[in-house]
Amino acid sequence: MKINFIRHGKTVGNLEKRYIGRTDEPLCAEGIEEIKNYRYPSCDVIVSSPMKRCIQTAEIIYPKRTVLIYNDLRECDFGDFEDRNYVELSGNPDYQKWIDSNGTDTFPNGENPYDFRRRCTETFLKAVGRCSVVYYSKNITFVVHGGTIMSVMEKFAVPKRDYYDFQVENGHGFVTEYIDGKITILEEI
Repeated sequence: MKINFIRHGKTVGNLEKRYIGRTDEPLCAEGIEEIKNYRYPSCDVIVSSPMKRCIQTAEIIYPKRTVLIYNDLRECDFGDFEDRNYVELSGNPDYQKWIDSNGTDTFPNGENPYDFRRRCTETFLKAVGRCSVVYYSKNITFVVHGGTIMSVMEKFAVPKRDYYDFQVENGHGFVTEYIDGKITILEEI
């Protein structure tokens, strides 16, 4: 099965390097323009996070196509860090503690990174199962968040790599092959 992963286009928060998880931002003008100018692979089925930035990206890339929404593909809840950037958080002891943990501590008043990753990988498997059985799809595109892509790739990609090794820029991602629970990257988008 061929699976494409595309990170949503840029938002104002992305331009300002903010932690944008539960904030439901739309794409900014620059993000829309970039998405319109990239070339994306074709697919049978489109799966998306429920967030505006993902749905809007999917609708620009694949106009007049049905987008299947999976709530648990949304980005991590960054808690007290939400809608703030590293400059604004500089000097915050909770932020420093999170940095010192290599991003493994729970975000204050937010989500635990391991729970987030498990949520994303379990939902990925549900979506793939549904798309293959209900829609007989052999080619699925996921339009989701950077963290969602990193979670899925860390769990299933071969060769095995670290979570942060799968970071992709807005509007970019991977064309992959998914066989027997393993993802092989064929090319970068």
